[in-house]
Amino acid sequence: MKLKPAQVVAAVVIAAAVALVLFPPADMSPQVARAGGLSVAVIALLATGVVPEFVAALIFFVIAVLFAVAPTETVFSGFTASAFWLVFGGLLIGTGVRETGLARRLAGAIAGRVGGNYPAVIFGVSGLGLALGFLMPSTLSRILIMLPIVLAMADRLGLPHGRQGRVGMVLASSFVTMIPCFTILPAAVPAMVLSGASETLYGYTPTYGEWLLLHFPVLGLPKAIIIAAAVIWLFPDRIDPDGEPPSPAPPASGRERLMALMLAGALALWVTDFLHGISPAWVALTVGTICVLPFVAIVPAKSFNENVNLGPLVYLAGMLGIGAVIAETGVGTYVAEHALAVLRLEPGAPLRTFVSISGLSAILAMLTTQPGVSAVLTPLAGTLAEAADLSIPQVLMMTVVGHSTVVLPYQTPPLIVAMQVAQVPIAAGNKLCLTVFAATVVILLPLDYLWWLALGWIG
Repeated sequence: MKLKPAQVVAAVVIAAAVALVLFPPADMSPQVARAGGLSVAVIALLATGVVPEFVAALIFFVIAVLFAVAPTETVFSGFTASAFWLVFGGLLIGTGVRETGLARRLAGAIAGRVGGNYPAVIFGVSGLGLALGFLMPSTLSRILIMLPIVLAMADRLGLPHGRQGRVGMVLASSFVTMIPCFTILPAAVPAMVLSGASETLYGYTPTYGEWLLLHFPVLGLPKAIIIAAAVIWLFPDRIDPDGEPPSPAPPASGRERLMALMLAGALALWVTDFLHGISPAWVALTVGTICVLPFVAIVPAKSFNENVNLGPLVYLAGMLGIGAVIAETGVGTYVAEHALAVLRLEPGAPLRTFVSISGLSAILAMLTTQPGVSAVLTPLAGTLAEAADLSIPQVLMMTVVGHSTVVLPYQTPPLIVAMQVAQVPIAAGNKLCLTVFAATVVILLPLDYLWWLALGWIG
């Protein structure tokens, strides 16, 4: 049987991971070698897509427990994380939005505004995703709320499962909801981790306006436009203007009105979490639980069993577990400290420093995933700043440039969750991600450096 290129790549990387475990470098402890080898092997499975994402997560759980890579509570910590329950609650809410017909109603309203032009549809859902980044702090919440509406909108526009346009709509909405929103301080987990850690370690807390001014004009809005344009190019399609117009929506049922009321309440609580302090996860779980109550029956038991896909939950728990294992065993710190020796930062070389630190952040994101970068690099910011004769804020903001530069979707669990829920192949996400990454490196990062110079942040 002839192996596919992805299978060959996965086999080579896994073989290298096994070699690392069996023959670790002299300065690497056996625990770090086991954790690092397992992480690299699982990431190879995720990046190449040779097995379903939830299978890769299960492989991680089994090997980590059998070979005592880390304590059991660390390996399975993803199941107790608030993000896990946020996705679970979000899946229930999404099912309720679909079951009651609310998704079709909202999709019809949006489709009526963007018209029947495919590029307009892609830019429309992209703009909606970016706008939500300013309103809702949780990326997973934004994606799980948007997906049912986007999928219903695709159905309304005559783009069923398997059509390029449907894939494009899912990827445009989820990618723009995630990647450009790294430039909005409260809209992404890595930003909040960095902010909290920097306040604890250095007494420095980035402000909303400072963060937005430094990153959004180059890595925010322009990147959203690039993502939308790349989707139109990579996944071309057309909407039949001669198709039969959809029939008028029937009057809203009591279940639909109740679902709309609960969704509005959830959105209000998510937007105002800075006032009441209730985690988005517990909001989602509460609303989702109400949906499945027998006397409410928005999501009946049969619908739950048939329509709620648990695969994204297993995958997410696995990725969160990998991040916890990497942090506890010291894999991330080991890689970062050895990278510092290679970088050889020195004063008076702003361009080299900008490229080195942002590049280190981007590389670490491929190992620890996006949420883990800030946890690893923030404690090292003092060392980096001293070596390059920079301030702590300058170094920390350079790490943001790196972790907002996504190479493959597996680095950002919300993207994989979105693709799994919408049944979009991982290969399609990889293709879009690599295209946007190339445009970022060639166009946006040089512009970003010039923007920093213009603002006086470096140089």
